[in-house]
Amino acid sequence: MWRVLIIDDDFQVLEGMKRSIPWEQLEAQWVGEAMDGKEGLAVIKETNPDIVITDIYMPVMNGLEMIEQLREERYSGEIVILSGYSDFQYARQALRLQVSDYLSKPVTLEELRTVLERVIKELEAKELQKLEQEEVRRRLMMYEPFVQKEWLKSVVTGTFDKAVADESLKLSGKAYWQQRSHAVMGIELTNTVRISNVTLTDWNLFRFAQANIIRELLAEQWPESELVELHSHHAAIVFHMTQGLSLEEAVHKLQAIGDSIVHFIRKYLQLEIRIGIGSIKTDWKQISNSTEEAFLDLLRQTITNQGDSATLAAGEEIAIRPVKFYQELAEAIVYSREEATRSIIDGYVQQLREMPAITPAYLQYLCSELWTIFAYALHTAGIVLDELFPDSPVAQEIGKIATIDDFKQWLQDKIRVIGSSRGWNENSRHKDAVDFMIDYAHSRYSEEINLEDLSKQLYLSRNYLNQIFKKATGETFTNYVIRVRMEKAKALLLEGKSMIYEISEKVGYKNVPYFSSLFKKYYGMNPSEIGKKTL
Repeated sequence: MWRVLIIDDDFQVLEGMKRSIPWEQLEAQWVGEAMDGKEGLAVIKETNPDIVITDIYMPVMNGLEMIEQLREERYSGEIVILSGYSDFQYARQALRLQVSDYLSKPVTLEELRTVLERVIKELEAKELQKLEQEEVRRRLMMYEPFVQKEWLKSVVTGTFDKAVADESLKLSGKAYWQQRSHAVMGIELTNTVRISNVTLTDWNLFRFAQANIIRELLAEQWPESELVELHSHHAAIVFHMTQGLSLEEAVHKLQAIGDSIVHFIRKYLQLEIRIGIGSIKTDWKQISNSTEEAFLDLLRQTITNQGDSATLAAGEEIAIRPVKFYQELAEAIVYSREEATRSIIDGYVQQLREMPAITPAYLQYLCSELWTIFAYALHTAGIVLDELFPDSPVAQEIGKIATIDDFKQWLQDKIRVIGSSRGWNENSRHKDAVDFMIDYAHSRYSEEINLEDLSKQLYLSRNYLNQIFKKATGETFTNYVIRVRMEKAKALLLEGKSMIYEISEKVGYKNVPYFSSLFKKYYGMNPSEIGKKTL
């Protein structure tokens, strides 16, 4: 109900307006009155009305002086002047004070009603906008950890949008990065006897425990840092350092932290990890370059440990962003983006062809890494990779890869099988996704529904889901959910068995004014005009 206060020094005007304003039809209520501006200020502070109807000429303090003081105190309600003086000077002053309307006495009931209806519509629009902004803010707060995590991952892997890099940094709350230098430490969980036969569920538990240990160490030894979990057995730590820290001091401290991480992971989890460190970058946009250097360092260690010293020199020349490739390919598989998967593979193969020295050892290393990444990515989609290739001797296949063409063929063959298991038939998959979304809206309309949750269940991006839904139904998923809720609310109102606030909750809105505003926006009338009961 909209709260209305009337201020006039004529008692008959006060009583006449209280009786003649159609309060119920306007969904408004009288909350008080005053007979001068000073008294009006006190009553406004006490009752906090949405609308103030006031005269100008009154004893003690006139209406314009009162309005000026209200504006200084940032009163946000609407003000309507009802005065026996129609002097242009007063109207101009009222305009400067941003009043909603200026009516001259005597005023007809129809004029007053028309003005109040318009003012209330403006209030409804403001309230709806405010509630929508609060809803957006609440959702952002809810998803902030997820958004922050994904943004950090994109910076570390180099998949972030460089065109909006500066703006994204501001939104992330990491603006202090501009006054820091940065280095990345790559972490690789090695495949030992202890974990060679564990399930992916247990693998995830290992990763969770590993992350906890690392974060505790970082909190003590280098608070300005972030741990970012990457694909399967890889993670990265971004270290931020002040300009006063010398290169020698930074490298020494990073190496010491790396040694501590290796020690405590081995001590508490009986797991073996390797550490690689990238060079220090002065620009945060170059963090992904440090990441690639860190994982190239890990590659050198892998090749050296395998005793293939002849490939080490070649390995030093092949820093062509495998981390970014891993990340993009894993995401494309998780979200069943067949076209994107092909494009990512073709692009990376082309990069390999342009390099002067690609050895079989490096290609085999890539295949082993990708196989592990596929297993982890598909596990999140409820698919066991080994079950897709029951009779495939993967280790032997990888051992035979000697050329870039061998690598491409092997990768395409594996992706083809994975793709068929995910049902990469676009038309049928779209229909299934849209049918699922429609059923979800009708069965879960009383709950909080958002595309982010659906995208995780369907393994399609939020924007892509919205596009295919709009193409199939002619409206966005958000609008469809609102329509389902409004139709259900109308049916409940016509039954006449529930109060409006009960119906609001039943169709998924805890905020009754927000529900009423949406309902009126959708049907052109308030819930009380349909229902048999009111709040």
